[in-house]
Amino acid sequence: EMLDFCAAHGIGAEIELIDASRVNEAYERVQSSDVRYRFVIDTSTI
Repeated sequence: EMLDFCAAHGIGAEIELIDASRVNEAYERVQSSDVRYRFVIDTSTI
């Protein structure tokens, strides 16, 4: 029901899509609290 509600109202997760090559950079940003959204790795770049 919650997914249906979100879809009906255009609600989605706020993410930052990154290439697999940027994983270390993303980890460093997490360590320094410089992250606004969740990171999602684009698996097509693996």
